[in-house]
Amino acid sequence: MRAFTETYGLLEKITVIEPEDNSCSEARVTKRVRRRPGASPLLFGRFLMSLGAFISLEDISEALPPYREEVVSIEMDPPLKEAYKKLEEDVKTALKEHRGNQSVMSVALNALLLYPDRPFRLGNLYGWEFDPETQRREKFLISATPDLSEDQVYAKERRLVEEVKGELARGRRCQIYAVYTQKRDVTRRLEQILLNEGIRVAVLTTDVPPETREGWYERQLRAGVQAVICHPKLVQTGLDLIEFPTILFYETGYSIYVLRQASRRSWRIGQRLPVKVKYLHYAETMQEGCLRLMGKKLLVSLAMEGKFSSEGLQAINDEDDILMAMARELVTEKGIGERADAVWATLQKQQEDILGTRAKEDSEAVAEQSVAAIQLIEPGPTQVDQWSALKSPLESPGRRNSPSSTSAMPGEQLTLF
Repeated sequence: MRAFTETYGLLEKITVIEPEDNSCSEARVTKRVRRRPGASPLLFGRFLMSLGAFISLEDISEALPPYREEVVSIEMDPPLKEAYKKLEEDVKTALKEHRGNQSVMSVALNALLLYPDRPFRLGNLYGWEFDPETQRREKFLISATPDLSEDQVYAKERRLVEEVKGELARGRRCQIYAVYTQKRDVTRRLEQILLNEGIRVAVLTTDVPPETREGWYERQLRAGVQAVICHPKLVQTGLDLIEFPTILFYETGYSIYVLRQASRRSWRIGQRLPVKVKYLHYAETMQEGCLRLMGKKLLVSLAMEGKFSSEGLQAINDEDDILMAMARELVTEKGIGERADAVWATLQKQQEDILGTRAKEDSEAVAEQSVAAIQLIEPGPTQVDQWSALKSPLESPGRRNSPSSTSAMPGEQLTLF
């Protein structure tokens, strides 16, 4: 087993060098090797390449319904906008004063992503820096975040309710994603807001083991749930959310791989309804900058690979680069004036050209218009007589005895998927 893993698997070698105890002894070196999940390219080249067929959803996109993504920009309420601008200025100052400090980038930029969605009980933001005089890491204040009212329903929350109600009116259930689910939980607030609007909603958490999540969804559907809220990582692989053709990203985070995997959960084999994916964000905030940067990275991936590929997206997924780019844009204001929806519109156009969804939607729209333009004419007596005259030749003995057609009806064909 060890020899096979060394040749075709992945091994991780960990070397720990402990400091020397005194000047007379040498530092102790500890080495440990452990197996990691994964496979070497040699395994595919020698055993699987000649025996396997590797296809993606793009290869069978003609048999799938249309897939569309849309970026929804929302203006902040005046009190929230004023509080956010103050927090943003404090973060800019901290980034300039503590250039390259990872604690400032991590804490402050995540706060800028979260604060518009939860502008209360965030507390003071602190960073850490090594002090040469005390030889210790010292804490310093980045910003004291303003607390706004928890009772108010803010603009983005109102838009979410509007989107969910509109989709439910069309008979479409909604899957809602939010990335802040632990200490600064957003999902429970969204659940309460939707419940107050009469929408039956459930929240999927990490308390549900991965192997039972499919059954959990089935139980929620039987209970009449209309919308589900969860972190996108909980469903990014292994689950087909066929019953939820509308996906709403209330928050996206900055992981490209997670975003692309979670956005395709409904666009699977067996889906009959058009799939809509909408990314909600506040305009002129870090949320818009994050979406814009991810859209640009996806465009680069598309140009390099010639298609949308989760493997390729996973390969270019570098969360530190996204975080660094957001910090750089915040300080230099390089991305000011460039909207995320413009970048994603370009991305959507290239995606449609690859998948052929635009031509499919156009043909379906033309077909619907043609059907609607047909005028139904009630048959008069003359028309009935003409039909009777034509009916007898068609019902000749040879034709009457011919076997019925074996072609499948459209409904039967769809069951193949």
